[in-house]
Amino acid sequence: MPDFQFNISKGRATELYTRVKTGDPATSALVLVALAETGIETDAVLEDKDTLADVLSGSTNEATNVGYARKVLSAADLTVVVPDDVNDWVDLALPDATWANVQAGTDWSKVLVCYRPATGSPDSAIVPLTSHDFPIKPDGSNVVAQVDPSGFFRAA
Repeated sequence: MPDFQFNISKGRATELYTRVKTGDPATSALVLVALAETGIETDAVLEDKDTLADVLSGSTNEATNVGYARKVLSAADLTVVVPDDVNDWVDLALPDATWANVQAGTDWSKVLVCYRPATGSPDSAIVPLTSHDFPIKPDGSNVVAQVDPSGFFRAA
């Protein structure tokens, strides 16, 4: 589960996830973005940011390690949204993400799950959904973000 949900996505995460899964629009995707440890703003500051550009406009920076790139998850990577009517919630799942041979340099603090409306969208159009603490010191080995089996987000 997330450490926090961005205010802009409250009430929208399930909708945006479903849009990616159903291809509306066809090149929409979820994007995983790693944030550097140095200069990271507090959760209270970050959760008020409305776009990925906003997140990266303050002292918070994206990781820059060799071997790191944003992970793009398309419809084929996501599961169909099925409400749990017994427990009265919806869990949204993601596959584990692996970055191969990430070199030392920038220590990581968080991984964000964001909604990208289309291929080539600027950071100012990418909506941050959730933030997950992910303190890691890359050392040349693979970095794997394992998502909680119940999902990266629960709408209840």
